Amino acid sequence: MVLQSSRPRVVAKFAVCLLLALAAAQQALAVPNFSPQRRVGYISGDQWEPALAADGHGHIYILFPQYGLVSGCPSCTAPTIALSASNDNGLSWEAPHPLLPFSTGQFDPQIVVDPVDRQTLYASWLQNNKRDVMVARSQDFGHTWNLAVAERSAGDADKPVLAVRGADVYVGFNHQQKFLVAASHDYAQTFTSVTVIPNAAPGWSLAGGATVDPNGGVYFSWMAYARRQLSTRPVNIYVSRSSDAGRSWSNVLLDISSAPPDCSAQACPAEFLGAQIALASDAAGTVYALWNAGTSHGAPERIYFSSSTTGGATWSAKVDVSSANAQVEHCFPAITAGVAGDVRIAWMDTRRSPLWNVFLRSSSNGGATWSDQVLLSGPARGYDYILPGGFRFPFGDYFSIAIDNLGNTHVAWRSAGIRKLCPIAMPSGVSFVEHATVSQ
Repeated sequence: MVLQSSRPRVVAKFAVCLLLALAAAQQALAVPNFSPQRRVGYISGDQWEPALAADGHGHIYILFPQYGLVSGCPSCTAPTIALSASNDNGLSWEAPHPLLPFSTGQFDPQIVVDPVDRQTLYASWLQNNKRDVMVARSQDFGHTWNLAVAERSAGDADKPVLAVRGADVYVGFNHQQKFLVAASHDYAQTFTSVTVIPNAAPGWSLAGGATVDPNGGVYFSWMAYARRQLSTRPVNIYVSRSSDAGRSWSNVLLDISSAPPDCSAQACPAEFLGAQIALASDAAGTVYALWNAGTSHGAPERIYFSSSTTGGATWSAKVDVSSANAQVEHCFPAITAGVAGDVRIAWMDTRRSPLWNVFLRSSSNGGATWSDQVLLSGPARGYDYILPGGFRFPFGDYFSIAIDNLGNTHVAWRSAGIRKLCPIAMPSGVSFVEHATVSQ
């Protein structure tokens, strides 16, 4: 049908902002510049875990769950998946609006642009008490959507991740320890689900990232957590790949992390600061992974990078991409890739302890060398949880990064506190020297 247009794992009640930063395409070892921050999204309620996408026509999309009242939508049930869009590469933003409201709430949004036509837009989320994995497609820049149920089950699902190339649409998700992928080969009209590891041990399999390379190879990354004693049990970090359009899968154990750091003082569940892994692939088919992992139970974790030029069969030795000292906590990896060798990464860490910040690096040679680390998050007047040295705590488990049609990098994140702010930053770039700063 055509319609007009996460389970959150932090227990404490925080307000949140979506923060958007912009960096130009950089040569390796170059340092981008950023303008002041700017809010996007609603100005009331809480916004969680933003998903971000950019198309080939200057449109930037941020999809997020809105907790609280939604203006003009009395039937909306919190959380409601909402869309904020820009038609001018982030210079200005349309008012946010519900995507496709549903009476039982909506969770864990994903949004991607088809890399083939760089226009068709896909979104995914959970609804119906998290029992339905939804996928929607738009061919008119998010104004109207075709909606499909990728998976419907008696139990709840968690954290769908979405990957698209042409007619092929894949969404991965978990039912407790089982990790599944629903595949469509008719532009998200019909789906068939496959269990990636049918005999997984009891526990929790949480999706991390997904990508489809130019040859049609499909990749999903995910983490396997123990069901109990999470403070003393390691976390397995996997990449699963399919060369037959999602019908069968092989699995690579990319790393094993120690048990997550404790964050009970912030009312976090045990896995909140634990291992995560994000994926991307460039135009040449190289696959990139970015993840956080630890070497001692409960100790701070690091950020690691690896790549594969063999269709995910083998991976380069992992590289620690942070210059912060060993006592700094790292988490929430985000990654995107563009033309051959162009890969850009971001994460959060506590090098300004006890505050958190967002950092970015880029590479033009597939990770052989990297730009300097760039601090994206900054102070903002009038928001008492965003301080000169950083923000008080991350909010939600994920944030997003994307490359637009001008080669700019967009990053959307969120932080916790009492009021809300969501900023944007503009860069200088290789082709356009210096962009004007976006006004507050």
